[in-house]
Amino acid sequence: MIPTIPLEIEVKFHIADVETLRKCLIELGAESSGRMFERNIRFEDPENSLFSRKSLLRLRQDAKARLTFKSDPPETEQSKEFKVFRELEVEVSDFSTMNEILVALGFHDEQVYEKYRETFVLGETHFCLDAMPFGDFLEIEGPKTEIREMAHRLDLRWERRILSNYLAMFEELRQAFSLPFSDVTFENFSTVQADFADCFHHFEAGCQK
Repeated sequence: MIPTIPLEIEVKFHIADVETLRKCLIELGAESSGRMFERNIRFEDPENSLFSRKSLLRLRQDAKARLTFKSDPPETEQSKEFKVFRELEVEVSDFSTMNEILVALGFHDEQVYEKYRETFVLGETHFCLDAMPFGDFLEIEGPKTEIREMAHRLDLRWERRILSNYLAMFEELRQAFSLPFSDVTFENFSTVQADFADCFHHFEAGCQK
């Protein structure tokens, strides 16, 4: 038997009015599983090659601790319509110990990033309302047909979907605004006097060539 490849299929949208969107999700029948603060550590290998290979080794702490590895999907699963990754994830019992294990194996913590996330579930579709230090976003994850339908039902314009991940977005913002830090934390952004709202249009799929 050929093993099933675990895939993460999603799109995201920049959200200007979080409360209105949250009400729309509830009206759709989506149920909230609560809002959590997340602290994530992105690890790199000695050659710093994971990011350049579009791979992610991440240790996350919210209500639980989880270790995740993401990489490009098989060529047959790649898409210009959706963000698709091969995703392997396991829950771990101790965040600090897992951190030490990764360091002992030769990885190093390259970047910290934070967010507040409220997750809603409707059938097979997950909606994540993410408050990042640089803006608010909605991620829709699930089957491709469901993602498109839900975006339509939420009056989100499909051409305005974003396929970049948060770290890639931050890297472009960091260079554009000469931000003097690499960790995406609320403390770091607390002293930044910049309005990023006009920049998010650049990340939209409809603007990509």
